[in-house]
Amino acid sequence: MVAVSILVLLIMVGALFYHRVNLPLSAALLVAYFALMGAGGLWSFWLLLPLLAVLAPLVVPALRQKALSAPALQMFKKVMPAMSNTEKEAINAGTTWWEGELFRGAPDWKMLHNYPQPKLTEEEQAFLDGPVEEACRMANDFQITHELADLPPELWAFLKQHRFFAMIIKKQHGGLEFSAYAQSQVLQKLAGVSSILAITVGVPNSLGPGELLQHYGTEDQKDHYLPRLARGQEIPCFALTSPEAGSDAGSIPDVGIVCHGEWQGERVLGMRLTWNKRYITLAPIATVLGLAFKLHDPDHLLGDEDDIGITCALIPTNTPGVQIGRRHFPLNVPFQNGPTQGENIFVPLDYIIGGPKMAGQGWRMLMECLSVGRGITLPSNSTGGMKSIALATGAYAHLRRQFKISIGKMEGIEEPMARIAGNTYVMDAAATLVTVGIMQGAKPAVLSAIVKYHCTHRGQRATLDAMDITGGKGICLGPSNFVARSYQGSPIAITVEGANILTRSMIIFGQGAIRCHPYVLKEMAAAQDDNLTSFDRALFGHIGHVGSNLARSLWLGLSNGHLSHAPTKDATRHYYQRMNRLSANLALLADVSMAVLGGDLKRRERISARLGDVLSQLYLASATLKRFDDEGRQQADLPLVHWGVQDSLHQAEVALNDLLSNFPNRAVAAVMRIALFPLGQVSPAPSDRLDHQVAKLLQTPSATRSRLGRGQYLAASEHNPVGLLEQSLQDVMAAEPIHQRLSKALGKSLPFMRLDQLAEQALAEGDITAEEAQILIRAEASRLRAINVDDFTPEALAAQAPHTKPATKKSVAVA
Repeated sequence: MVAVSILVLLIMVGALFYHRVNLPLSAALLVAYFALMGAGGLWSFWLLLPLLAVLAPLVVPALRQKALSAPALQMFKKVMPAMSNTEKEAINAGTTWWEGELFRGAPDWKMLHNYPQPKLTEEEQAFLDGPVEEACRMANDFQITHELADLPPELWAFLKQHRFFAMIIKKQHGGLEFSAYAQSQVLQKLAGVSSILAITVGVPNSLGPGELLQHYGTEDQKDHYLPRLARGQEIPCFALTSPEAGSDAGSIPDVGIVCHGEWQGERVLGMRLTWNKRYITLAPIATVLGLAFKLHDPDHLLGDEDDIGITCALIPTNTPGVQIGRRHFPLNVPFQNGPTQGENIFVPLDYIIGGPKMAGQGWRMLMECLSVGRGITLPSNSTGGMKSIALATGAYAHLRRQFKISIGKMEGIEEPMARIAGNTYVMDAAATLVTVGIMQGAKPAVLSAIVKYHCTHRGQRATLDAMDITGGKGICLGPSNFVARSYQGSPIAITVEGANILTRSMIIFGQGAIRCHPYVLKEMAAAQDDNLTSFDRALFGHIGHVGSNLARSLWLGLSNGHLSHAPTKDATRHYYQRMNRLSANLALLADVSMAVLGGDLKRRERISARLGDVLSQLYLASATLKRFDDEGRQQADLPLVHWGVQDSLHQAEVALNDLLSNFPNRAVAAVMRIALFPLGQVSPAPSDRLDHQVAKLLQTPSATRSRLGRGQYLAASEHNPVGLLEQSLQDVMAAEPIHQRLSKALGKSLPFMRLDQLAEQALAEGDITAEEAQILIRAEASRLRAINVDDFTPEALAAQAPHTKPATKKSVAVA
């Protein structure tokens, strides 16, 4: 009986931690249990004395602070990793949203499902159905990428006329003031037609002069620039990246020196700017240049500080000395992108965004705005492009036949086809959910990094799968090619706004561990302020948090999440339960990693990356489940849901396993493996059978397939190869029953080709009607259009006369 009572005690302690019962109530329950055991004669009453001796310093705040928290505070201040000002500003700039729930070890699924489903207003829907539809019809991507290396003048004029560059600008300044969701839908639709079109529209509506002016500009700056930006009268760009500072944007060498100088005939206080920037989108055609630089005040004209810090200013590009107009040539996707330089150019202090009072506030401004813009533009562009490619690849796989069957029925094709469909569904879910957070006022720095990384990463991998499936059709550029430019351009999205390697290895968990953790930021703030009371509260909350996640990891690991809370009772129930387990695993392992590695964790980038992978995959899985719920829990969509969630959970487990296999402290790793994987890994990748179901969905018109490609431009217009393939799919599927009937009548399998000749013969013999003959003839024309590739005269492929040498110029550092 004594052994049983001890076992009951252990279970009781575990249950208290599991359910996160507060410390005073937990102490009272333990005292009551010891007293009960004493009264029953199983234990001695004297055992209450050591129990009270242990509990008193924990429960009485004054004793706890003196005995435990004060020494811990001094130790914490010594081991707390050093942080640069830019790192502090990056962490303080953002807020947490759903990712914070995933990080705490016990997600509130009711909260997730209570987030409103994003919807378009009548005005936003009308814009998508009208101007956006027309812009898609006007865009000829082959002309844009191969012949003009730019949008045609009439399309530029159309975009300006209909205020495409003003989606984020408020109506009081002449803008459209669209929601984050509407912006995402516009960019997705444009990206399905032309990535250059989507980039051109997306950049002015992301991090740039318009966004910065609305948040930080003076009234005079807003009144001058915002109406002109809304009308397209001004074309903005923002220059941050330089040859010396790419992902490490905080180390930009570009400088401004506060001084007096002549401006428009008067002597004014201003700054002399020197910069050398590259990779700046829209720079070659920009009329106003947003510029980030480090401002110095050696003569103390603004105050006592010599180094004021990163500052943002707006410079008209017609300012004497501004060098701008040359272009980079990024991977045959020639959107307007290029360098800009300036040397010792004097401008007034009023050019600082927000005026002189905002000098030195540039990094904070950028981080606060980047967390929003990065969550919309790149994820939307990647998702929109992939949605169109997915539909087109599915159609092509059905139309293209080898060995007398559609290639889409071959298992070797089904595998990448399933990845395309599954990833497209997940990407759209992730890109949509982040807009909900933004519309609720969040500035989700960590979440925007997650969706930027995973939408561009999955999009690149899925585009490669599409290239493998389409084969020769995919590699031959021309007006009918729907995938090659996305294939060429996918590394661009991987690289910009925080290279994906950096985002994964340093940002997602590097910022998430502090920003999303329920206690670490509070502990750091208390330590910096030397506030013992606040530190004590955060420290013991943190200890309870660790104990809870240890108990939850052990129990949920043994039960694989069964018996834990889930908001549904259908086929998705166990996914929520397994995510409960993985959330607890992540929270526990994050704390263990920070405790064991301390400041060294900052340099252990692969450890950080894998912890970030777990957080990311939990977000992707939860976004997938949220989408399924928002769309009415359509049972026909379940194969896509199963594929998306199973893939994410599998990748999360792989990340945990790899982390433990490479954790520097092998003893701790062994203990953690027992706690996290008592039954081994239990989340397999999607099965071959599921791949088959998903691949079939992509090739067969249905409501599910339509939801997968929701919102895309699918008109069978002259310059839209995706829409033409959709039309071909419908034409061919209409002809297939007729072809099968004729084959059955002849007692042999007829090849699915020369359908026009078959129609003529069958009509003459009276086997089909005239209407059926027309269906076969139309299907043959559509089939040939779909499977044929473009060809050109040799002269048509010459970019310029052979004797002409292209002018090149390398960007050089400006002294």
